[in-house]
Amino acid sequence: MTAPAETPLASEPAATLAQPVTLPCGATVINRIVKSATSEGLAAGSNHANAYHATLYGLWGRSGAGMIVTGNVMVDRMHLEHGGNIAIDGPQSEAACAALTEMATAARAQGALVVMQLNHAGRQTPAAINPHPKSASPVALAMGGKRFGRPEAMSIEEIEDTIEAFVHAALVARGAGFDGVQIHAAHGYLVSQFLSPLSNRRSDAWGGGLMGRARLLMELVRRVRSACGVRFIVGVKLNSADFQRGGFSEDDSAQVGAWLEGAGADFIELSGGNYEQPRMMDVDRLDPLAAQPKRESTKAREAYFLDFVPRLRKVTQLPVMVTGGFESAAAMQAAVLEEGIDFIGLARPIILDSQTPKALLTGAAMVAARPHLQIGPGIFGPASRISALRDANAGAAMAWYSEQIYTLAAGGEINRDLKPLRALLAYLKTEKNAAQALTRAPVEL
Repeated sequence: MTAPAETPLASEPAATLAQPVTLPCGATVINRIVKSATSEGLAAGSNHANAYHATLYGLWGRSGAGMIVTGNVMVDRMHLEHGGNIAIDGPQSEAACAALTEMATAARAQGALVVMQLNHAGRQTPAAINPHPKSASPVALAMGGKRFGRPEAMSIEEIEDTIEAFVHAALVARGAGFDGVQIHAAHGYLVSQFLSPLSNRRSDAWGGGLMGRARLLMELVRRVRSACGVRFIVGVKLNSADFQRGGFSEDDSAQVGAWLEGAGADFIELSGGNYEQPRMMDVDRLDPLAAQPKRESTKAREAYFLDFVPRLRKVTQLPVMVTGGFESAAAMQAAVLEEGIDFIGLARPIILDSQTPKALLTGAAMVAARPHLQIGPGIFGPASRISALRDANAGAAMAWYSEQIYTLAAGGEINRDLKPLRALLAYLKTEKNAAQALTRAPVEL
């Protein structure tokens, strides 16, 4: 397996970040900066790509990032993460395929590779979209009031159908000009639900020990690779852990990482958490009393999930991407040279300033400062002392960036003055309207 191209160790962060990386499939990423996935929610009504996606990905395609990973593209229209997701569910019309091609072409215009993230929300499907979603087992989310319904266990036939849906979506992506796909196996979505013993209580071949719980992910990687060919990128987004007692652990993740290399994956993007424990949302910043204080060495390294990389590196040579928390070029360089990661994943920094990758590659020391996005304490009291408000703050931050994406896709500019509570209320309205549009709109074949 190949990792970075053979170039001398760089003395300056910009030179380190500018190094190309060759993936096991043979595709070469022109630098180490990746625009990682952010759910766009721009496809309400038809769940197809459209002109908004082309505008947005044209902007990010001019960012200088070496690879761009799209936001959630769902393989089952009844298991969306958001009513505005793109969905590749069954045969696609010529217009739908043409819109995907326009999106991919816009993203690739300046040399970036573009990878479509494929997902199935499972039990994390909003009840407004599906009150009885499918999951590994009938274990409901321990949160959200009535936002999520009680899931039903998938039959073996439904599991096989879901695997075929991922393969079909990957073939559509390849036909539309995408360089590859990323299978979303993190953040508590369906594949992650199968991996966790808390949500997978099956006693058949798709549950039980880790090998059974990981079977869905391994089958997805193998079958997508078989269907799409050796030159097609097949990445995986994987939790380092769920951060829940008795859940998917770092030991589990390391073993799955080793298996992924044998299954034919091209890279692993590390993340962590799920809707019940949203570590991917940087909860330490949102609720400082909700987690153990970070060591100074961890703070200096900035990224959320770097601590797990040495364990993963012991068992696999696959290229590794870490997303979340990076702020300085120096920390990015140290992550590459000292921790052994291959890609720096940036999402929100590129939303804030689409030229962030170019700036880093030409010597900028820092990414754009992140806004402080907490609803409290002005309305609710000290935010760090109200555990329920942590989730509201995470939701407000997500909503704030989602509203910025809507503005950028319409050709507008970032509005840093947008208040997080106003963003959250606007986003909830958008989410409701998208779910209603979904229930009214016919499936276009």
